Order: sequence, then C-alpha cells, then structure tokens
Amino acid sequence: MADLYVPTTAAVLAELQERESCQWYTYYPETGPLRRELYPKHLAFFAAGATWRQRMFLAGNRVGKSRVAAYELVCHMTGMYPTWWKGKRFDAPIEAWAAGDTGNTTRDIIQTALLGPLATVDSRQWSGMIPRRLVYDHTRKTGIPSAIHTIWVRHVGGGMSSVDLKSYDQKREAFQGTEKHLIWLDEEPPDDIYGECLMRTMTCGGSVVVTMTPLMGLTPFVAEWLDRSVLEVLGPDGTSELTGAKSAVFGERG
Repeated sequence: MADLYVPTTAAVLAELQERESCQWYTYYPETGPLRRELYPKHLAFFAAGATWRQRMFLAGNRVGKSRVAAYELVCHMTGMYPTWWKGKRFDAPIEAWAAGDTGNTTRDIIQTALLGPLATVDSRQWSGMIPRRLVYDHTRKTGIPSAIHTIWVRHVGGGMSSVDLKSYDQKREAFQGTEKHLIWLDEEPPDDIYGECLMRTMTCGGSVVVTMTPLMGLTPFVAEWLDRSVLEVLGPDGTSELTGAKSAVFGERG
C-alpha cells in the first residue's frame, strides 16, 4: 500500500495563501455578509445551465455579470464544482472561447476576471478567478500590450482545458472552426458571430452564455430574448422552478 501523503506545514500555509489570493475560493460562501443566499439570480443563472443551452445575464453595469460567467467558466475548466452546484457539468476537460467587443475590452474585462491585474502578466502571479496552481501555460496576443490569447488550465480529473480569448472586431471568420463546450460572450454580439457560436456548441452538448448591459437599447437581439426567453426562479427552499415568465436574464432564446 502506498504511503499516505501528509502535507507539510509549509505546504498547507502555501495552499491557504493561494486560496486567499484566488477569487474562485472566496465567492458564494455558505455564511457571512456575502453568503450565496443573497445572490438568488446568480444561483438561478448557474442552475439554468442544466436545462438550457443558451443563457443571458442582462443587467446594469457593476453588478457582477462578468464575474458570474468567469466563475462558471473556471468550474468547467478545472472540474471543481462546489457542493451546492446545480448547473451544467462536464466530466472531462473542455475547450472554450470567451469574447468581448474589442481586443482591449476582452483584455481589460475577461482576461482580468480570469487571471487578475495586467501588471501580473509578466510575473505570472495570477490572482484572478483561475487558481494559480492550475494555470499551466498561456500564449500572448500580438498587437495588444499584456493581452493573452490562450490559457491552458489543469483539470482535476487529469488532462488540460483551454480557453481562447477573442473579440467581435475579429469578425465572423475568427469564430469559425472546431466545436467548443462553452462560449462566453461579454456584451451584445453581432448576429453572425452569435450564429457561429451556436454552431460551434451544437455537436458536443455545449453552452453559449451572454453577459451584457443593453447600452444600445432595445436592439433586435435584446428584443428576441425578451420575447422568447424563459425564467428560472429559485423557490423559498432553494429549488428551481421553471415558469413561463418572460425574462432577459436567463433562459433559451429559441
């Protein structure tokens, strides 16, 4: 029988320090002023992933939309699902895309949410949503200072997940290619790019997640979601109740 591994005190302290610096470990705690029961829409958004292939989190600025999507992406890439998780699960490493409207906003919002401040890119002292020890490697994007193109992440079950950081200004052609398990679109995408993303997730049971603020008002994209989406609501006991109410927050566009 193999000897039981007993971590040293230094190893335990290093792990605790890493968890304190990694946002994923601090989100949605059981108790405290930021306990997860205070975020029912976040939890409902996660839970809706078990049923719906397309989801949107439509809300105002600075309410945590991007952090919600980053948290879920890390769950899927690492295979680390919290005990309370009721959403979609993948049982193996995934391939993902995450895209914003421009290369700069993708860097400043999505990349920062996943890896932490841009000042840590050269030192690799990651402090974003992805646990630092699970970031295996990355490649840089040309033409945009401190921008990352691809991140490879270790999966707890073995193997490697990856996420490519893209932007809508690369046009539809950049969104052609192989199947993807998860695509996160931060802010409203052009229709042709959204269509490509649906195609990329069609054959592998993948999901498309949109997080956005309706800065352009009632566009055709937003109007279609308002007309054709469904609402997932957490009941008093924490269960999920599917209703026919219209919502642009979560659901399936059709």
